[in-house]
Amino acid sequence: MASMKNYSSIGSGRWLTMRSGMRDFGFQMPQPKVVPWVPKTSTREPGMASRETSPIMRGQMEGWKLRYLRVTVGTRGAWRETWWLNSEEWKGEGARMKLHRLLAEGCVTVLGTVFKEGTVLDRVLESTFEANPKWGKRDRAFVAETVFEVVRWRRALAFIADNPQPAALCAAQWQRMGIEIPDWWSWEGCKVEDMTARETALADQPRAVRESIPDWLDVRGENELGAQWDLELSALNRRAPIFLRVNRLLGSVEETGKWLESEGILTRRVEHAPDALEVTLGRIGKPLIATGRFEIQDAGSQRIAPLLGVEPGMRVLDLCAGAGGKTLQLAALMENRGEIIALDVAGRKLVELERRAQRARVSIIRKELWGPNTLRSLTAWADRVLIDAPCSGLGTLRRQPDLKWRLTAAALEKARRTQKAMLEQYPELMRAGGAFVYATCSILIEDLVGREPHWQIGESLTVSPAATTSDGFYAARLAKK
Repeated sequence: MASMKNYSSIGSGRWLTMRSGMRDFGFQMPQPKVVPWVPKTSTREPGMASRETSPIMRGQMEGWKLRYLRVTVGTRGAWRETWWLNSEEWKGEGARMKLHRLLAEGCVTVLGTVFKEGTVLDRVLESTFEANPKWGKRDRAFVAETVFEVVRWRRALAFIADNPQPAALCAAQWQRMGIEIPDWWSWEGCKVEDMTARETALADQPRAVRESIPDWLDVRGENELGAQWDLELSALNRRAPIFLRVNRLLGSVEETGKWLESEGILTRRVEHAPDALEVTLGRIGKPLIATGRFEIQDAGSQRIAPLLGVEPGMRVLDLCAGAGGKTLQLAALMENRGEIIALDVAGRKLVELERRAQRARVSIIRKELWGPNTLRSLTAWADRVLIDAPCSGLGTLRRQPDLKWRLTAAALEKARRTQKAMLEQYPELMRAGGAFVYATCSILIEDLVGREPHWQIGESLTVSPAATTSDGFYAARLAKK
């Protein structure tokens, strides 16, 4: 995990919830700015997309408009913070806010790097903040708010501004934020006073423009999912909640929930994920994380490891283990008895796994850097094999909105070929009677598993962002034929 830098807002008052990508934390806002959280719905009104899923583009929602500021630092897994404000208060805040040239130009620079070079947004923001140490917390919040929403709603903002260039996109976004755009900010496209009318006309544009997604991806999504694509696409534009996975080695879900409540953290149980807690109020800071009593892990992700049906004493092979979220969950399900080999091509991720394992009091994981001869010694070694296969990652778009602009049809095809090769090559890793779980964090799933001669499909799982509040996943338990 990236270094944990806290760029949370200063102030005092009532605790709210910070919504995030990989991390979700509570924070304090001055009391005049505190408003109730607006429950999420998918209800549609004439001329509007989903009320909750398109907070930037759409109009009022019974007098409310979902607004937020986000601060993102670090690489993947860095903290992201969100303020939810009443639209009128946000408009007032925007009207009082003076747009500083350096911050405005910083937004354009970040966007240019993301769009032209295809760099991961989190990393660009981190380097930008490090290069500008004099920027205060509000400055960083403003820059992050602007660029994340421009990236998320790139095509819709381009329509509103009548220009796809970053300067015009920023102008459209700031207009939506209620910030007065100074005379020194120039762009080609429509004038500010014309943007409101174009925003209204956005409802008549094609879905790919309204929901800001590449045309080819919109076509592919509709071809594979049909009418369900509308629902999934809207869901992928929602804010992602924060979920915890309770480390059952150090306490039950009930005990951990009560302990968190004593620390000022309110949670609730999650359907279909028995070890999951959703944070509804409070702040999860580093001291709490350091206890090892929980991990921050999406609820959908938590549903994959149980498909393996592991038992204490088993040998388990976790291919593409990454930083070990599912690896640690498997160790807990095995009561820290047996052996798990975690493989990955990225050594830095395995280093992070080691740190997390020590924190979680897990001692049965052996880490291996994936090399050309790694698997030869593991023939018929495993009782269970988990592979979190390389994929498009479309199920995580809520947390990584820039991914949809980096993704290509060629990349999807390459991922499909990799998945097919894995399914063909790994039967020999398991003992007789062993089981294999194949999982991806994508919602576009071709029937690769069903066409493989080596495997018999058992239990399968599809986690839909539209039907849940979690990311999108597919997983299937396979057995040797």
